[in-house]
Parts: sequence; C-alpha cells; structure tokens
Amino acid sequence: MANVTLTINGKEVTVPSGASVLDAAKSAGFFIPTLCHDPSSPGYGACRLCVVEIKGARNLPASCVTEATRGMVVETESPAVVEARRTIIELLLANHPQDCLTCDKSGDCRLQEYAYLYEVRESPFTGDRHNYPVETDNPYIIRDMNKCILCGRCVRTCDQVPDRRVIDFAYRGFDTKVAPAMDITLGESDCVYCARCVAVCPVGALTYKHLAGKARAWELKKRPVTCSFCDYGCGFDLLEKSGKVIGVAAKEPGVGRPLCLKGRLGMELRYVDQPLLTPTLRKDGRFVEVSWAEALGLDGVLDKLK
Repeated sequence: MANVTLTINGKEVTVPSGASVLDAAKSAGFFIPTLCHDPSSPGYGACRLCVVEIKGARNLPASCVTEATRGMVVETESPAVVEARRTIIELLLANHPQDCLTCDKSGDCRLQEYAYLYEVRESPFTGDRHNYPVETDNPYIIRDMNKCILCGRCVRTCDQVPDRRVIDFAYRGFDTKVAPAMDITLGESDCVYCARCVAVCPVGALTYKHLAGKARAWELKKRPVTCSFCDYGCGFDLLEKSGKVIGVAAKEPGVGRPLCLKGRLGMELRYVDQPLLTPTLRKDGRFVEVSWAEALGLDGVLDKLK
C-alpha cells in the first residue's frame, strides 16, 4: 500500500494511503478530541469536535472523515480550531444537565474532560431543554436521555450484531433522541443488556445500575479478564475499589463481538465479593428473579451432575 506524507503542526508525518487526518495526527502523537468517533465503526463525523484547520480549505473539516493527502498542511490547535471546539462544547452543554458533582460518570466523562480542557464553564446559549424521565425499569442499565449528546456510538455498536439492532435515532430536529422501536423504554424492548452501549457511551447517558453510587471513576482500578462461558472469549474489566472487586464492566467491543448478559453475570458471580443476590431475567414481558443456574443457562448441566 502506498504512503502519503503530510505536515501536521509543522511536523512531517507519513501514513498509509487512505488514512484519516485523525489517525495521522494520533500516529504522530498529536491529541484531537473526539466524541462520536469509534475505531470499530469509523467515518461517522457527527459531533464535529475533531475539526482541524487545513491550509487552502474553505472550512474546518472533521478530521475523522477527512482523508490524509500528500502535501496537506494541518493545524490541530490553531485559534480558529480552538474557538470552534469551544463553541461546539457550549452548544452541547446548552442542553445537558450540569450535575457533574453527583453524576456517576464524573471523572470518566469526555464532555466534562473537554469542557475543562477548553475552559468552558457554562453555555451562553439558552432556550428549551429536554426533560426526559430517567429510565430505571430494567435491572441492569440506567438510561438518562437528558445527558445523551446524540453521538450515535450506542446505535452503531448495537447495529454491529445483526440479531440485536435494538435502538436507533427517532424523531427529528430538537426532538431527536435514541430509542427502541416505537419509543418504548429499554426495559420494554428486546434488549438483552449485553452492555455494549454502556461501554462506548462517552457521557453519563448510560450507566450500570448495580454500580450507581458505589464509587467515583478515580477510585476504580480496572483489571482485564476474559470470559470463559463460551468460545467467543469476550473481554470484561473487573472494577476494583480498595482492593475489592465491586463490579464487572464490558470492555469496548470490537466489530461484531456479541457480548452477553450471561457472561457478565457469570463474571460477577465468580469475581465480585458481593454479587447481585438474585439475577433477573425477562419472562412474558416482565422481569422476574431466577436462580443463578437458570440465569447462566446451567439448569440442564447441573441436573446431569447430580
């Protein structure tokens, strides 16, 4: 494959032909903020936070969807770029709850991090704000659409597994939101709570229900572990606080990796010091408590061992 050489912040960078400006900048050690970009499903370009200045260009293109070309001259932190990024953050904060002090995502929220980085303390934009009810009707995921920034990462990662595709964008304009078909709650949908969406959400719109209020992000230490309940070998993170495992979180999935609730529950039962007392599964449209053997699909196996 042929290579192309471009100049980024005064430094010559050589990357394979077809690489994006974002990838070229990262390969050279330059930081560019992103919200909607997901390496497993690139080329989305929705949030525009990764804009850069390219000599001769009429506007500030999004680096994640702009192909690096020979001789291109790029600036990643020019005054125009910084001003554009500050404005984008201000627009996002105009319709985003300012409850960072009590948000479980505090310390691990990209929007919070970028607001700090670009010194955005408040939004000058005023107007209507969303007031969606927080969804807690399922036992595994808290869904707060007031904090959703419409980055689309949850939609795309759910769409990567053909038999899932539970959520998508609904409505238009100011009313646009991420929702299951017919705008029902996640608890009423066919969601299997694999937590792929939670793993890729960059803000506090999707969080683990069983971890709510248990720890702040900076108190947690992540230890990778591989699930052994089937041959897929999905990756999870054990979340440790003060030397004790308090939860299991899905790692950001690769393309098509069908993480499952069975694996996450199994990892909790195996590693968490105080796992969920009773797992919950949906039967006839409602959640009911079941045995661990049934939750992990081991009913028949255990019977044979008796």
